[in-house]
Amino acid sequence: MDDNIGYINDCCRQAVESVPRDSIDALLDLIPAAESIFIYGSGRSGLIGQLFSIRLVQLGLDVHFVGDMTTPIIGRNDLTILISNTGYTFSVVQTAEIARRIGSHVVAVTSSPSSKLAHISNSRIVLTIPKDCRSAAIAPLGTIFEDSILLFFDALVPELMKRLGVTEDDMRRRHAIWV
Repeated sequence: MDDNIGYINDCCRQAVESVPRDSIDALLDLIPAAESIFIYGSGRSGLIGQLFSIRLVQLGLDVHFVGDMTTPIIGRNDLTILISNTGYTFSVVQTAEIARRIGSHVVAVTSSPSSKLAHISNSRIVLTIPKDCRSAAIAPLGTIFEDSILLFFDALVPELMKRLGVTEDDMRRRHAIWV
């Protein structure tokens, strides 16, 4: 078990650290400037997107997960963040095409810089998964990508807190209360 954790941890660190700082700064500029933020991914990537959506809501931003029943229409002054390891997931690519046509700024979060999603997006966050981090026995399917994206998004939160002037107490007041 310890070896598995070490392997996944090392691979995720390498993947997150592969994202160029200028790409990170651009995303950190786009998020607070957007009128609304729309996030979408399919499967486990979608679950990571939902987790990030919650954090953004706790930061006081207007955030929607594409596909939810209460999600409004994407607009021109909105930011659309789309997550797909391969960059070819049909529903994600289709969402990118629609959002771009409307005029939303589309950010692809992917490990495939030459994918269809990367090409049709305005901006890209590309995580490079090292070749020695593709062990199906330890991290099957998209495990390293998905875990890396979770860490990447969570590492953005303190940066956004500073930029937005939001404290943990502010976030706690926006935390869901389940009765």
